Amino acid sequence: MLTTDQQVRRLRQLDARGTPTAVAAVRSGMDAKTARKYRRLGRLPSEVRMPHSWRTHPDPFADVWTGVAERLALNPGLEALTLFQQLQREHPGRFPDGQLRTFQRRVKVWRATGGPVKEVFFAQVHTPGRLCASDFTHMADLRVTIAGQPFDHLIYHFVLTYSNWETGTVCFAESFETLADGLQDALAELGGVPAVHRTDRLTAAIPPGTTGAEFTQRYQALLKHYGLEGQATQAGHGNENGDIEQRHRRFKQALDQQLMLRNSRDFASREAYQAYLQDLFGQLNANRGVKKTLEMEHLRALPAGRFESAGRVEVKVDAGSTIHVRGNTYSVSSRLIGERVEVRLYAEHVEVWYAQRMVERMPRLRGRGQHRIAYRHVIDWLVRKPGAFAAYRYRDDLFPTTTFRIAYDVLRSRTPQRAGREYLRLLSHAASDSEVSVEAAIRVVLDGDGTPTADAVVARMRELSTTPAVPVVTVGPVDLGVYDQLLSVTEDTTHVEDHERWRDADGELEGAGPADDASDVRGGGGRGEGERADVRAVPAGPERCGGGPSPREPDRAIVEGVEAAPGEELVGAGHEAPAGEGGAPGEGVARRRVRGPARERAGVRATGFGEDAFTLCSGSRAGAVGPEGVVHDVQPAGPGVAAGEAGAEVAEGAEAAGRLPGADGGRPRVRAAEPGGNGGAVHTPGGAVRAGQRAVDEQPGVLGVGVDLQGSDDDGGRDRPIGTPQRDRGVERAELPGRAGEEPAGEDNQRADGMTGAAVMLKREV
Repeated sequence: MLTTDQQVRRLRQLDARGTPTAVAAVRSGMDAKTARKYRRLGRLPSEVRMPHSWRTHPDPFADVWTGVAERLALNPGLEALTLFQQLQREHPGRFPDGQLRTFQRRVKVWRATGGPVKEVFFAQVHTPGRLCASDFTHMADLRVTIAGQPFDHLIYHFVLTYSNWETGTVCFAESFETLADGLQDALAELGGVPAVHRTDRLTAAIPPGTTGAEFTQRYQALLKHYGLEGQATQAGHGNENGDIEQRHRRFKQALDQQLMLRNSRDFASREAYQAYLQDLFGQLNANRGVKKTLEMEHLRALPAGRFESAGRVEVKVDAGSTIHVRGNTYSVSSRLIGERVEVRLYAEHVEVWYAQRMVERMPRLRGRGQHRIAYRHVIDWLVRKPGAFAAYRYRDDLFPTTTFRIAYDVLRSRTPQRAGREYLRLLSHAASDSEVSVEAAIRVVLDGDGTPTADAVVARMRELSTTPAVPVVTVGPVDLGVYDQLLSVTEDTTHVEDHERWRDADGELEGAGPADDASDVRGGGGRGEGERADVRAVPAGPERCGGGPSPREPDRAIVEGVEAAPGEELVGAGHEAPAGEGGAPGEGVARRRVRGPARERAGVRATGFGEDAFTLCSGSRAGAVGPEGVVHDVQPAGPGVAAGEAGAEVAEGAEAAGRLPGADGGRPRVRAAEPGGNGGAVHTPGGAVRAGQRAVDEQPGVLGVGVDLQGSDDDGGRDRPIGTPQRDRGVERAELPGRAGEEPAGEDNQRADGMTGAAVMLKREV
């Protein structure tokens, strides 16, 4: 085992520390004698080793090497294996296979010492913003698929040589159109124009059958549009464009790694794949921002518009309604037969122009010898010449989908004589009506094991296209009474006692109602339309409800100028029965109920403080009242006119007015003066309202006063009568008088203010 330089260095370290000689030799991994030798020499083993200049075995190729060297000089590209096999054939049995490695070393030494000189690559100094390079690279080896189908494509790759900023676009062939679009997209993304653009010879981008001069002319026009200086490498010397070639390799390697991390090489669409590539370019450019910023300072501005990259070819439409462009065949409308049209070839589509108008636009075919025939261009004459279909050169293009092909095969098997004619009729319907509808009808016929003749398919298509009748939705009028029912539910849970107070012995609701209602006397007669329900009427006027004439009420007065609050209106004005006028009910009036619309809340009560005034009933005594709110509707409480019907006769009397109390207390007993009245005054059944009363005591509604409001002995005095204060909320309202014969008329029926049950009923409008 040879001693190494590392062992000797270790020995020197141990000696410097004072380690004994034997111990230092053992720790250095050498014999003590060898340690003493290198201590004495003072040099490393590599410095004292003699070069190996002698042979241990004779050279087996000494006799033949002169001929081998001559062959290598004539053809430096000959490999050592080729020459060794030739020697074995020339000298059978002399050179066994085990000597191949020795012969390869001899050839290698000859190439390094006596062979031809090799190409020298010179490192370049890159200037910011000066040079950009581009080229196409094939991506088939990455096995990318779109929706499960192999995606054979190329990448136009663009690189700035100083910062190595790069980008690329998907393309399908090397052509001037793809080169122009890729370069312009890259410059637009970069946001500037360098000074020089370097490519290879671009021989693959020159279409067959065209001259290189045409391509060179268009390429120079592109460079001139952007102010670029063009450079091209020598043919077969891709290394001269080494920056882009190196970026090809690294970009494809990075993409392959990212696809491995993604665990899938399949993409939903080409757009999704392109977006994935742009994201990868962004990752690669992430660490090049500083150099790119420096390059941007030296770039020139982009021109105002893009360069027209389309190639233009003028061709004539032949008798088959087709044109031939760059070795491929396209169909056009038969109307253009015999006309010359201009074909504009873009990277991925073709446009046909005639008379300065674009008449066709179709995808561009790749390669040569391809054809694209649209059945709509020729179906009119194929129907007239059905015999030409069977042997038509481009017949396979006349099957738009697999379903149409299956239909034709079924027709051939079942009706071979008319298969072509029937199929052409199907195509005619697809061209004139809808290809999708015809295809759907064919599927239905085939699913039913039928023959897809034109008549059967058209009949089925009509059935499928029948639009079901749209049901007519009729929305009836909205019944607003539903809201009254909802409010009644709340009332029943909150004001049970109030409801029970107004029921008579039979459980029926009673109280004041329109005095002039002549309908639905209890026990006889029905309720008319628009009548109020479950409200007992209190007569007024000449017929008194029991008792003698009412005592004189000197405190009634007229208060002018009460205004209505916003959102309130004056409705349902009528007469009011004078308070305290007792007596037997008049004939035709006693025991009468006034009925209202269906589902109307049958409750007559006073509202409490803080409650909405749904229905307001007033007696002769002042009590707790509800909050000041909107007065929506007023129904007359005396023998007035209700709903336009004739009522009982009412004598005229004096009218008085007063203010409607608000939320903080006041009289809730008010009545409109007359139907349609303007609400100039408000009558207060509990007494006069002084002119100085506070504004908060005014009800924000204007009600008129009825006839016969005061007794004949009323002197119109303004002194407040002695009795219960109007704002005393502790006084409970007295009940209305019962029906005749059920409740005696006495002091219990006589209120402190002389009222005998005059009531006001306010209905909330929904």
